[in-house]
Amino acid sequence: MAIYLRVSTKQQSTDNQLPQLEKWIADRGHKLVAVYSENESAWVAGHQRELAHLVQHARSGRFDVVLTWSLDRLSRLGSLAILSLVHKLSRCGVKVISLQESWTEAPGDLAEILYAIAGWVARMESQRRSERTKAGLARARGAGVRLGRPPGAKDKRRRKRRSSRLASRLDAGLA
Repeated sequence: MAIYLRVSTKQQSTDNQLPQLEKWIADRGHKLVAVYSENESAWVAGHQRELAHLVQHARSGRFDVVLTWSLDRLSRLGSLAILSLVHKLSRCGVKVISLQESWTEAPGDLAEILYAIAGWVARMESQRRSERTKAGLARARGAGVRLGRPPGAKDKRRRKRRSSRLASRLDAGLA
């Protein structure tokens, strides 16, 4: 059995998720094989490297169950993304179980509909959160609050400029 943990920002921690998931596994007498944990947004494609490793290890048969805190930890892209991942893992003989959505433990065809609904709810929740944030920023701007860095502030660390390097390599015909 494997555990998949995800939080959206570096300021958050998976410490709330892991102990309860480990308890669930111990209470049912399963053996924990691997823990995949990441601090990445589920909205940004390609950034869930641990999830990619999990799928790769599922293909090699390292475990037959993935336990996660909730389905929205897998993806915020909606029902198609969650269904796609669940099907991909299912083809590898791996079942996805969510601690918060206990229906994921039940067998049968009804689970597919419920996965789709859970994916839709995750996407809608994320969109509402984004809209509230944007509304708050607009209200602050309207009240005269200056957003962003103070004038003259600079990064403490030098930023990577991938896009400009790629553009110059394309111009040179190297990429």
